[in-house]
Amino acid sequence: MKHWRALAVLGTAQFLMVLDTSVMNVSISQLVEDFDTEVTAIQAVITLYALVMAAFMLIGGRFGDILGRRRMFLTGLAVYGVGSAVTAVAPSLWVLTLGWSVIEGLGAAMVLPAMAALVAESYRGRDRAIAFAVVGGLAGAGIAVGPLLGGWMTTYLTWRLVFVGEVLVVVVVLLCRRVIATPIPAAQRPRLDGVGAALSAVGLGLGVLGVLQSSTWGWVDPRNPPFTVLGFSPTLFVIGAGIAVLALFRVWEGRREARGTDPLVHLSLLGRPVLRAGLTTLLSQNLILLGLFFAIPLYLQVVQGFNAFQTGLRLLPVSATMLVTSLCGSALGHRMGPRRVVRLALAILAAAVVWLLATIDPVIDDAQFAGAMAVLGVGVGLLASQLGNVVQSGVGEEERSEAGGLQFTAQNLGSSLGTALIGSILVGALAGAFTTQVADDPRLSPAARDEVGVRLEAGITFVPTEQVRSAAEEAGLPPSEVDAVTDSYASAQLDGLKAAILATGGVALASFLVTARLPTARADRPSEHEPSAGSRTAGPTGSSGPTG
Repeated sequence: MKHWRALAVLGTAQFLMVLDTSVMNVSISQLVEDFDTEVTAIQAVITLYALVMAAFMLIGGRFGDILGRRRMFLTGLAVYGVGSAVTAVAPSLWVLTLGWSVIEGLGAAMVLPAMAALVAESYRGRDRAIAFAVVGGLAGAGIAVGPLLGGWMTTYLTWRLVFVGEVLVVVVVLLCRRVIATPIPAAQRPRLDGVGAALSAVGLGLGVLGVLQSSTWGWVDPRNPPFTVLGFSPTLFVIGAGIAVLALFRVWEGRREARGTDPLVHLSLLGRPVLRAGLTTLLSQNLILLGLFFAIPLYLQVVQGFNAFQTGLRLLPVSATMLVTSLCGSALGHRMGPRRVVRLALAILAAAVVWLLATIDPVIDDAQFAGAMAVLGVGVGLLASQLGNVVQSGVGEEERSEAGGLQFTAQNLGSSLGTALIGSILVGALAGAFTTQVADDPRLSPAARDEVGVRLEAGITFVPTEQVRSAAEEAGLPPSEVDAVTDSYASAQLDGLKAAILATGGVALASFLVTARLPTARADRPSEHEPSAGSRTAGPTGSSGPTG
């Protein structure tokens, strides 16, 4: 048991990072009420948390190389604890954003790459595969506990107590720091690439900002943007600017690497097919999971009217099966190889999405919904059991922090894109369906259609139908037309949810395209084509390594 003490401490950090998001997702309605805001504002806060992590993860990984991974892990935990304390007492949405999205996000960006590197350094062979499966299982535990704990706290006490508890857990972990061995420092520590750090953060930030704001600004035709570009919505221009900055980042990093100076990340790592495939699949996994975990609580809370605890109970099947399969998936990968397990997981995810689409009705069928959620958890759990070890087994010892930075950048970029993109699709489909429903409803007069059109031009959000009814009554519509507008909006809500969920299924199917480069060798039979672990050049197949 002493052999696994370090894993218990390191894995607790992974548990905390996942717990946050799952708590926030089931507390959306209460947060909207507490801070007197809209769903889109809470969506922005959730997205910003993942975005800050994604934008600074590479920087956090590099600081781990410079300052030491153990020191970085412990310092990041302390920062994270401060953010949790600020979140717990936040009096306004801005302070919540500062504490949760910014400070906690920065703390996580310091902790996670160091955690991944420390796990990889502490264990070898099959133990490493088991260790990463346990880390994936603890992530599943965070998703399992988050909805129930957060839902119960939010409904019967306050969501703020969850963050008070996080502060206490951080203190306990810091007191247990001695079980984490201090890695042997490198002979020569690298220097921070400040220009590269700035370019990566700005590029990722602009890209996700554009996707996030698309639901408010519109993709092409301006809806309600702060400015326009040649008469068009700024959304695609902001995203394009982010892509351009990332292209400049790639050029800058390539030149530094060619000159022999320390880049923020050695982009030659991305030339390894296995590593690249693992990172892309990680991005897809989190895009699907966080996209669904944004859309589904809206269905349960806004459409069905469940409170946070009732929502957490209905999310329990996905959390429980994800926890079990992520822990058992290591043995399955040992027998089948990671590629087959990942493809099986994606097929299960696609099937779960189809089943879930069939359950999105005005009145929920709890048994069907629970079944779809359980199958979804199996798919995500199988993915979680494989990908962390695939990424870390594809690099050498001195590349652990870089690989960890890339790993969690991919994960959190997927998380931020999942919340932003799926949220944008949901709101866009809601607006389109509502417009069509109103235009085709014979119960509505031209004046009523014009009034709805004016409201749509000002922007539409995902709100309970009773708010739509109240707004229609305040507009002076007769009772029959109030009913018609309310019915049209209720129908459009379901259309928007189905469009968002269908999009996640499309991502799962598209992810099959990158699985061809994942390793096929079983953990006890490494590939003959495996490149040198310490090499920074691309091998023909990448590293299969012990994948468990």
